[in-house]
Amino acid sequence: MGLQGKVVVITGSTRGIGRAIAEEAVRGGATVVVSSRTSEAVARAVAEISAAAGSGATVSGFPADVSRWEDVEALRDSALAAHGRIDVWISNAGVSNGYRPLDEESPEEIRNLIATNVTGTLYGARAMIPYFRAHGGYLMNLCGRGRKGEATPFTAGYAASKAAIASITRSLAAENKDCPRVSVNALVPGMVDTDFYADVKTSPRLASTVGNIRLALDAFGTPVAEVGRRAVALIAEEPGAATGRIFTMLSARQMITGGAKMAYWGMTGKLAR
Repeated sequence: MGLQGKVVVITGSTRGIGRAIAEEAVRGGATVVVSSRTSEAVARAVAEISAAAGSGATVSGFPADVSRWEDVEALRDSALAAHGRIDVWISNAGVSNGYRPLDEESPEEIRNLIATNVTGTLYGARAMIPYFRAHGGYLMNLCGRGRKGEATPFTAGYAASKAAIASITRSLAAENKDCPRVSVNALVPGMVDTDFYADVKTSPRLASTVGNIRLALDAFGTPVAEVGRRAVALIAEEPGAATGRIFTMLSARQMITGGAKMAYWGMTGKLAR
């Protein structure tokens, strides 16, 4: 269907994956609303994306902390006031507590992770589902490792949040299956080489293995621009064409070749144990 004339709201979109999706959506002809916690980051992203896109692009922004319902509600209302409609809402905002055993994470860090990753996703859905039921629309959640309930040592909280997001996505799709103009799906981009991994908090107990993160990115990493293109291809589809789906960008070929690389690096001693 394309994105021409559509309004796309993306949380956590001043950098990283969210920023890549915003830039690609603008190139696709969408009106894009970017958002993150600080007004300074939002203003900078709006200016940079607008300048890169050139004349004719419509980019606006509104600061919002997705862990606060009042902020999510205000983001929705400001987008509607500015542009008259919302066609796509992407819940991308998320945080990680790094590569650490759970006992090294503070209670506040754990609360913030769940509030941002899980509660923020629920708030986005709560804000938009009634509107989409009335007008049609596409709700996309960003998911990740842990979505299947698999063991993810030293990222237990983060993985649990992604399992929750997968469940939220499928549950909301089932709740709204009576409305043929609503899509609720999730995208799993895999490991993406952004500043998310630049300064990973790592336990002193795991310091000798921190270099493995870079090796894993080299073996399995997805370029951030590809994530933007894939996300935009999905949200450009007619709402209701597919719902309750967890789309993943990590192909079987990547798994095989990446696994072979990691195995080789393990045998040669490059991969720390």
